[in-house]
Amino acid sequence: MAQDQAAPSNSLASSSPPSTLHHLKEIASLVETAAYDREIRRILRAVRLTMALRRKLKSSVLSAFLSFALSPGSEAHTRLSSYLPKEDEHEMEVDTATTAAQAPAKHSLPELEIYCYLVVLIFLVDQKKYNEAKACSSAGIARVKNVNNRTVDVLAARLYFYYSLCYELTGDLAEIRGNLHALHRIATLRRDELGQETLLNLLLRNYLHYHLYDQAEKLRSKAPRFEAHSNQQFCRYLFYLGKIRTIQLEYTDAKECLLQASRKAPVAAIGFRVQCNKWAIVVRLLLGEIPERTVFMQNGMEKALRPYFELTNAVRTGDLELFKSVAEKFSSTFGSDQTHNLVVRLRHNVIRTALRKLSISYSRISLDDVAKKLRLDTVADAENIVAKAIKDGAIDATLDRGNGCMVSKQSGDIYSTTEPQMAFNSRIAFCLNMHNEAVCALRFPPNSHKEKESAEKRSERKQQEQELAKHIEEEDDDEF
Repeated sequence: MAQDQAAPSNSLASSSPPSTLHHLKEIASLVETAAYDREIRRILRAVRLTMALRRKLKSSVLSAFLSFALSPGSEAHTRLSSYLPKEDEHEMEVDTATTAAQAPAKHSLPELEIYCYLVVLIFLVDQKKYNEAKACSSAGIARVKNVNNRTVDVLAARLYFYYSLCYELTGDLAEIRGNLHALHRIATLRRDELGQETLLNLLLRNYLHYHLYDQAEKLRSKAPRFEAHSNQQFCRYLFYLGKIRTIQLEYTDAKECLLQASRKAPVAAIGFRVQCNKWAIVVRLLLGEIPERTVFMQNGMEKALRPYFELTNAVRTGDLELFKSVAEKFSSTFGSDQTHNLVVRLRHNVIRTALRKLSISYSRISLDDVAKKLRLDTVADAENIVAKAIKDGAIDATLDRGNGCMVSKQSGDIYSTTEPQMAFNSRIAFCLNMHNEAVCALRFPPNSHKEKESAEKRSERKQQEQELAKHIEEEDDDEF
């Protein structure tokens, strides 16, 4: 009877889902296999699996995992254990009892040691223990400098990201600028292209955080160029480049970079896509374009883009008073988004829009009436603004200074000009560029034309592809 009663409990225990510690041990074995076989894709898979477990990490689980992955008493084990907060004694005893029954495997691979640094660092950042995270990230960076393996590059890139994030969250981002430059130099000498890509973005973010746009452009222009290895890093690079081009008044290039960054970003990266859309909306307004209403109605962005919707409405109507009220109402929002200076530039566009409406509505209008309708202080200001708009081609009119009026010219047929051709050309170029980027993004397994794939390898490949697709869809927004 005792055996009959014990059988159901064993079946229930065997059917219970694996613990977080069990998943971490499987990831550790995956890292170990990748290090021996020198397969970077398995390291990428290990990082993706770790990101899926980050919400389940606990101090007791990490302590048990460190005892499994590292030799107890070693320098790395002692240092990483000191960063973990102490939990309840009863919980620690349970974890010790469960792990003592299993013989821990001892490893000395640098890939596994750096992976332990990364896991502990992610846990500390999620727990908002930023001082311990800064110490852990600095120790991990010091360890990475002494390892020159290509299998470490993926883990090192993630370590660089969280290293910069810790100092940014504590307001000490300027302290690590020199270290980031040194790490970028080391990555360049080691031909670590993923590390170069990550560190370049971190340096650009560092400069832009303190509004050092000239230094950021000098660094970007002199940094080595190569094909992008990470879609996330490429999106960040496009976003930073778009911000630099905007400050440099190169609005056309800035618009292309910002829209491309928003389009390439993962769907789950709502925060990053919102920032891209905010800057892209202002840049399009500065170009004289009016964004479509669908831009402001995207899922999860309606509330965040509401100030920019009202700003667009003020620019579209050409109402200078409405523009001033919107700018004052959302001044704090524009300041936090670092778009306040761009909004100030839009005042001239609002006046141009109002002038364009006046030139269409009236064949002849006095400058005094123009000053009243635009709510300008003097007639001289209205004359200067009209003359500048005519010179820039914003309105098709002439200025009659003798009679003090603006005379509009009769509008011609737009289809007799080259403007429709230019519009179609830009759309065709956009579609062709998208097709070329899609072709370049295709990936094929190495030597697929020489070796025939076995059934076991085919099933493993399909499983990895399914996991990759799933994790890309559920990718966390913290990457941005």
